[in-house]
Amino acid sequence: QVQLVESGGGLVQPGGSLRLSCAASGFTFNHFLMSWYRQAPGKERELVALITSTSGSTNYADSVKGRFTISRDNAKNTVYLQMNSLKPEDTAVYLCKAFRMTPGYEYWGQGIQVTVSS
Repeated sequence: QVQLVESGGGLVQPGGSLRLSCAASGFTFNHFLMSWYRQAPGKERELVALITSTSGSTNYADSVKGRFTISRDNAKNTVYLQMNSLKPEDTAVYLCKAFRMTPGYEYWGQGIQVTVSS
């Protein structure tokens, strides 16, 4: 019954913007750290951004700092990734992840394609 459903992906030109959403259900959303990962062809899955469950502290991969913003709305059980100034190298499948350190639960969404191309 646990679900993480990503939306908002698609095709965008270089320099454009997209806003990804991840709608969560089946668990206590505000107890979990939320994050976005991505996996590009021929590359290992990498952490893009995360936001904590308590303080709302964020962290970003160096490659997206200043361009991407992660946020969460606990009332809507949703985490977002605002992506600006997109580059072709941002092309990847983006995955939403929920994590709780105690007792160590981890849930993944199915992933959504983001393609940056002219």
